[in-house]
Amino acid sequence: MSRPRDDFEITPDILLRAYSIGLFPMAESADDQNLFWIDPEARGVFPLDRMVVSKKLARIIRSDRFELRIDCDFEAVIEACASVGAGREKTWINRRIKRLYGQLFDQGKVHTVEAWRDGALAGGLYGVVLGAAFFGESMFHRRSDASKVALIHLAARLAKGGFRLLDTQFVTPHLETLGAVEVSKEDYRVMLAEAVAKTADFWIWPKGQNISGRAVLEALAAAQSQAAVWQA
Repeated sequence: MSRPRDDFEITPDILLRAYSIGLFPMAESADDQNLFWIDPEARGVFPLDRMVVSKKLARIIRSDRFELRIDCDFEAVIEACASVGAGREKTWINRRIKRLYGQLFDQGKVHTVEAWRDGALAGGLYGVVLGAAFFGESMFHRRSDASKVALIHLAARLAKGGFRLLDTQFVTPHLETLGAVEVSKEDYRVMLAEAVAKTADFWIWPKGQNISGRAVLEALAAAQSQAAVWQA
């Protein structure tokens, strides 16, 4: 993994160019204002036609126990992703990260998927859109299964909107249970180049439209069926 230190001011445009060639920034901690460019030897991705939804998770999604919102409260999402607590002793999200991704959010290049329940933010994630690629940055949950539901809602939106790549940076045991796989840097660069050269529609489901869990599961099933046709 290459970790060259940032010696100049990173702008939103520089950040997007970095994503287009496979780099992304991180900080050592919330208090360290330096950033490092990360270039992993192996990359985590979610094949959109092979998302793994257990029967239990499908029941939760179908129940619509969470209200899913898109781009409603970026600051709350990134603050929650940056918070420390049980299982997370420190964060790589510092003030520079918050400012940069906030600027990209204002430009429509960063999106949040938010799971709400009883009027409170229960979980969610944020990431960067470039062409037909979505780069997942971080996710959190305050209630069980909230982040999983947000991720599956995201995957369905991307599959329906024609996206080619859902990047998760690294594969963890938790993400692996949902379908994340590891690919080599070389294979990832090919996938990345193909994805950023294409166009996709993140707003295939318009902002503010209530998308049912049933519609989400149907969109993923359609993506799987189409992939099976192509492979036949």
